[in-house]
Amino acid sequence: MRFRATIENVPIFYRLIQAVEKLQKKCIMKFTETEMHVICNDDANEGGIQVWSVVKVDTMFTSYRIQSNANNTITLTLSAEALLSALRSSSSSASSSSVAAAILPSYDADEVVMKLAKKNEQAVLSFEMYGMSRSGRKVRVAHDVRIDVMRPAEGDKLHEPRCPDPEVHVLLPPLLKLRTIVERLRPLSDVLALRANNSGILQLSINTDTVKLETQWVKCGNPSMAKHGIAQNDEDDDAEDISLNKPDPDKMFCVLVSIRSFLKFLNSHVVSATTILCLCHNHCAILYVYIGEIADAGGVLTYYIPTVIDGDE
Repeated sequence: MRFRATIENVPIFYRLIQAVEKLQKKCIMKFTETEMHVICNDDANEGGIQVWSVVKVDTMFTSYRIQSNANNTITLTLSAEALLSALRSSSSSASSSSVAAAILPSYDADEVVMKLAKKNEQAVLSFEMYGMSRSGRKVRVAHDVRIDVMRPAEGDKLHEPRCPDPEVHVLLPPLLKLRTIVERLRPLSDVLALRANNSGILQLSINTDTVKLETQWVKCGNPSMAKHGIAQNDEDDDAEDISLNKPDPDKMFCVLVSIRSFLKFLNSHVVSATTILCLCHNHCAILYVYIGEIADAGGVLTYYIPTVIDGDE
């Protein structure tokens, strides 16, 4: 089993794990020949929220090499916090990272390599940073993260949640603006209602014995969607155009979710360019957070947030 890759885009990798680390202490990483998957699927997560992300290898890595007896697939579990720490110490390779400048002010990293290794009989994901010091000396900084490699049979059992077809897909406003609003609602209620229709209307509301508040956006847009959260061009004859099956465009569909769960999802604002909310009425909310613009997105984080059965709404 062999794995080695040069991290070309450390800031994006860091932000992706930063969003995941807020949700679960340990995460699953799955590497294939063409994709990297980061998964949080622990039932103990707040509100049962799960994340299934996929990133194209070309978006994140160069000099990417993988070899295993399981169709060149390697699946492992590791501490999300430890991985974040390793990426933070490596992120000086990105001039835009203020975090790196504070931690490693005396180095200019030219290359960050991630590879599978074994230290004292313990499997690790090793991060090696190569560069030059301010005085012109060559520098190598290493950071190892302990991992557990999953058996192929265990990896094959990993499947995204099964959900009914969503009744509505709607483009969300910028997640950072949404987070500001939801944080103000958090002290007032534990349950948040997400509502949307196929005319581009989105509503966030709370309803308790003492307060009822609602925020509404219009003209949000209702993108056509193919499977796995891929947005399609309505003019593409081969696209799976949901408009053929749209119900009354003014009918509102609703999912009640834990506000704490939704706030954890909103931590993905650090990586989001475009986000699409899909509502399976009274069942779950599915949220697709795109890395980059949809047309050429290098990856997508898929959040599943189940409905709250007993709420104030």
